[in-house]
Amino acid sequence: MYKWIKKQLNRIKSKPIRILVVASLSWMFCAVVFVVAIFTYAYSLGAPSLTSQQNTVYYGSSDQVIGEESGIQSRYWVDLEDISPHLVKATIAIEDQSFYDHHGFDFKRMASALFHDIKAMAMVQGASTISQQYARNLYLSHEKTWTRKIKEAFYTLRLEMFYTKDEILEGYLNTIYYGHGAYGIETASRYFFDKSAKDINLAEAATLAGIPKGPSYYSPFHDREKAKSRQELILRTMKKQDIITEEEQFLASSEKLTFTDAEDREVKSIAPYFQDAVLKKLASILDEDLESIRSGGYQVYTTLNTDHQKTLEESVQKTMESNSSLQVGAMSVEPETGAITAMLGGRSYEKSPFNRATMAERMPGSSFKPFLYYEALEHGYTATTALLSKPTTFELASGKVYAPSNYNGYYAYEPITLAQAIALSDNIYAVKTNVALDPKNLVKTARKFGIEGKLPAVPSLALGTAVVSVEEMVGGYSMIANGGQKVKPYLIEKVTDSKGNVLYEHDSDKKQVLDEKKTFILSQLMTGMFDESLNGYMRVTGASIADQLDHNLAGKSGTTNTDSWMVGFSPKLAMGVWTGYDQNKPMNKVEEHQYAKEIWASFMTKAHEGEKDVSFEQPEGVVGVYVDPKTGEKATPYCAERRMMYFEKGMEPTSFCSLHYPGDKKEHAEDKPKDEKEKENGWNKWFDWLPFGD
Repeated sequence: MYKWIKKQLNRIKSKPIRILVVASLSWMFCAVVFVVAIFTYAYSLGAPSLTSQQNTVYYGSSDQVIGEESGIQSRYWVDLEDISPHLVKATIAIEDQSFYDHHGFDFKRMASALFHDIKAMAMVQGASTISQQYARNLYLSHEKTWTRKIKEAFYTLRLEMFYTKDEILEGYLNTIYYGHGAYGIETASRYFFDKSAKDINLAEAATLAGIPKGPSYYSPFHDREKAKSRQELILRTMKKQDIITEEEQFLASSEKLTFTDAEDREVKSIAPYFQDAVLKKLASILDEDLESIRSGGYQVYTTLNTDHQKTLEESVQKTMESNSSLQVGAMSVEPETGAITAMLGGRSYEKSPFNRATMAERMPGSSFKPFLYYEALEHGYTATTALLSKPTTFELASGKVYAPSNYNGYYAYEPITLAQAIALSDNIYAVKTNVALDPKNLVKTARKFGIEGKLPAVPSLALGTAVVSVEEMVGGYSMIANGGQKVKPYLIEKVTDSKGNVLYEHDSDKKQVLDEKKTFILSQLMTGMFDESLNGYMRVTGASIADQLDHNLAGKSGTTNTDSWMVGFSPKLAMGVWTGYDQNKPMNKVEEHQYAKEIWASFMTKAHEGEKDVSFEQPEGVVGVYVDPKTGEKATPYCAERRMMYFEKGMEPTSFCSLHYPGDKKEHAEDKPKDEKEKENGWNKWFDWLPFGD
């Protein structure tokens, strides 16, 4: 053979042509050897498994499984003969018309796709056959790279080598993803139409066959119009291929489909709002689409404390009326790390998966004031700094006037201390402070606390007129609880692949951004909302829940016409609750304004049950002094009320109370105008029994 080839080559007189022929023969020989080697190697590996464990599993903080994206063991595997012929034909028609004619690769489609990819200088068009898609679903990721394409081709070759077309098609239909956690045609049929795959008719089959191309786009539960357009495209394709008649196409296209109800198709799991948030965060961390993550076999270790989650859900359930359309968003966080231990994004995930704890932005009302008062402490305020509480009009730079008011028109009509202003939530004190310190400084301070949204530098910002999320508020309060270290609430501790290789690990690199002494003083001021020794012209705002609390807790409530907030913390746990209507409808019922406080108190009490009460750690340079809440001076044995207040060393009061004397039972009695005394003692006193207010 060699001599014959050499003889034939010698007959070619042109040397360049002879070289070209030799090169061509050599290339052909190498190609044949390569192909034979590939086929031999593929055959030596034997038949690949038609199933692969692809579940992505979520673990809670104690490594217990809290959720699992449906892997193969959760799917309903059905034989090909038990799948509606309409489904089989519709799938082949839209995904791989030449499925039964090729050997795993459609070279005509591949050439077209390659042309478009080269033209765009990117992987923009696919030409995957059903065999290729099945190989990818079983063994590979969904990234569009040449390396993945080569591996996909190898697995496709093995599938085609060892299995019949029907076996490959059966496996494909039982593993393909149809969105909403539904893997496989039987699961999808039950999920969308509440019937078995064998009972699906032509109209339903065309709808289902259209979903796998893009479950987020073509699911009828996401977008009915897109789903309908794709169904009609598939029916036209089937008609063009003479799979169905024109009459069948018309009847199927005209048929009104009956889908399952939301409550029937959703499977309850632990903390579904939390799991949704984890999935979205995973997409960002791993830079993959949601469908790829669901079937990627990842092991996701989250921060969820299942006891906290159960407590939160039970607190909401027992507090809010079941027939009310009032909504809720809540979250608890470990202040030291930022780990989110519980999350609730609404009353019912099945009815509304919108997460009101992370995605909704609402006005926080007076719960925004602690950020202002941290700034005030930075500018020399102390717990006993006094400002006059009475109706006040502020002239703005624009020439307009701003006249804030206190809750129900209550005022002290005399100076009150910062300690009492926080406990009673005096709006006049807050706006005066904001104006005196410049609203621009409040914006800068709020940024330090992790508030990232739009914050207008106006006097009313002190009263929480900007919009924020529950997540931002709880994160900000966590910094007060942990002594001023920057923490951002997070969901995921670690992610590994199915073999245990670590793909991501949370870095808890904390940074001190607030003054430790001032942060501690602020935390103690915020315990005042539960201390009735600070009662003044009205009761402290936390009086209605104070008797439920048996641990050292600090907090602040906030109320607007449409929103109710309660955010607070212990040294170990920060937690925030928002309640309101999705449509910003005013809350007119008394009990609606109380829900946030009741949920917060119920959760915090249960979450700390059985734990030793831990005090906030007092830093060096801070001193505690018993103070008369009325005068702001050091308390004496003759003061009816006394409260421990904290100051930076050298800023504590030095004079003793000059108001209370032995045998003197009178309160401070400076002369007041008659109309003010009537206001203080008149109709507004009827509201004293009400359990809410800022």
